[in-house]
Amino acid sequence: MAEGFDMPLGALMKGKKGLVMGVANANSIAWGIASQLAAQGAELAFTYMGESLERRVRPLAESVGAKVITQADVSDDPSMDSAFAEVEKAFGTIDFLVHSVAFANKNELQGSFVENTTRDSFLMAMNISVFSFVDSARRAAKLMPNGGSIVTLTYLGAERVIPNYNTMGVAKAALEAATRYAARDLGPGKIRVNAISAGAMRTLSLAGISGGRGMIAQGRAFSALKEDTSMEGVAGTALYLLSDLGRSTTGEVLHVDAGFHIIGLPDELAAEA
Repeated sequence: MAEGFDMPLGALMKGKKGLVMGVANANSIAWGIASQLAAQGAELAFTYMGESLERRVRPLAESVGAKVITQADVSDDPSMDSAFAEVEKAFGTIDFLVHSVAFANKNELQGSFVENTTRDSFLMAMNISVFSFVDSARRAAKLMPNGGSIVTLTYLGAERVIPNYNTMGVAKAALEAATRYAARDLGPGKIRVNAISAGAMRTLSLAGISGGRGMIAQGRAFSALKEDTSMEGVAGTALYLLSDLGRSTTGEVLHVDAGFHIIGLPDELAAEA
């Protein structure tokens, strides 16, 4: 469970089954979401990437009674075939998918975007961070004959220039566009597709970005609420989107960042000027 994350028990997701992709440890946004879904009665399946992550993910998944805990290399079709076959065997059909998968080389998450970005690393970031969403959504949709909901995770660096976010910002912009196109394509099947733009949080992903801790501090200082983005807020938004409460919402990017995204010029900087 994410530190300090208190989950009220309920039944919003009772009878619903789904897959969570991208849990790395107990501080992952994906785990915060999964914990909330489990607390609301959902049956869960989890994927992980590699043995090192399995050691972290398996105990967490087992703690919420996961039906499937399996390896999935999102850059490898046979691996994805196997993972989704396991989910189908366990559940038959599913009601939701949480996609929280992203990667960019650490040496490109610093300094100049133009100077530091290489072809191979750029293509890898797009493959893992964006195409994996398209591929996962396509596979999940085949298991949603009665409709469902898909949520992915993004960040404000998709819309605005954030120092050192670089290649990941471009990938997240593509992910947000992919969310809208997927929402259009899957809508006739009553499948909703949305993205949550979460504020900077203390996750493993943030640790890989140069100056990541500063992003948290500035996010708090310059936000409308003058507070950190909370796991409760992000997980609660995911619960809304994945449950029947979000029935008429699709193709959206919902910002959950304590209002950081609405500020053009922080009061503190305006005062200095």
